[in-house]
Amino acid sequence: MKISVSCALLLTLAMGSCGSLKKERSITPDLKGYTLLWADEFNTEGIPNADFWSPETGFVRNNEMQWYQLENATVSEGSLVIEGRKERLKNPSYDPAANDWRKNREFAEYTSASINTRGKVEFLYGVVEVRAKIDTASGMWPAIWTLGVSKPWPANGEIDIMEFYKVGGNPTILANAAWAHPEKRAAWDEAKIPFAEFLAKDPEWPSEFHIWKMDWTANYIKIYLDGELLNEVDLTQTTNPDGFNPFHQPHYLLLNLALGSNGGSLEQTLFPKQYQVDYVRVYQKN
Repeated sequence: MKISVSCALLLTLAMGSCGSLKKERSITPDLKGYTLLWADEFNTEGIPNADFWSPETGFVRNNEMQWYQLENATVSEGSLVIEGRKERLKNPSYDPAANDWRKNREFAEYTSASINTRGKVEFLYGVVEVRAKIDTASGMWPAIWTLGVSKPWPANGEIDIMEFYKVGGNPTILANAAWAHPEKRAAWDEAKIPFAEFLAKDPEWPSEFHIWKMDWTANYIKIYLDGELLNEVDLTQTTNPDGFNPFHQPHYLLLNLALGSNGGSLEQTLFPKQYQVDYVRVYQKN
């Protein structure tokens, strides 16, 4: 694991040692039986801490509509805010003759942000806890996920702690894992829960913060939402065709808000839209 300890980390530092901070939380809470490995409480102001986070830039994946840029990720009043905006940007890689969708779009009509901890915070097993509030409007595709540090996708392994998008036209909460398959593009262990089930329990769900948690051991991955188990992945079944198990290697975290593609139509959606993250914490078993 690679961690640069700085003032923003605040694992055990008292409030005030890094200047004026909005939150009153001074120490990241302990988790019984675990040691805190790393956390970002987003207690500073400005861009995400560069000791922990790197941004993606441009059109990146899944034929999505947004142009990723760091400007859409800000830390303010104790939260990371990833903002989706409707704004036109010139694509510097534009090539009308290209077959690659990243190049044959002359303009981006939307912007957003994607940040990750690759090369900065990487971990093997443990508990990941993220408190966040997502916008559930049409076209939104927020995510909390991890990727393995070795091999290309999907052989590196992907863990989707949280995804929200449309499945069969219906808003859905997803909790997944992916790895290599000998014939398909990827093998998946997926949980897809209709968002209507969460709204039935709590009509105010979209306006509230919620806690996503991953419990990851050498044997399983369990993904929870507000204490409810969404999916359990048996890691004896996730070996790539070459014998490599991508969930027995370190992973890094990604936070992003994609727009369009699986998220659905953006035509009737009013912007800006915000995906807010209160904290990210990684614990490992004692």
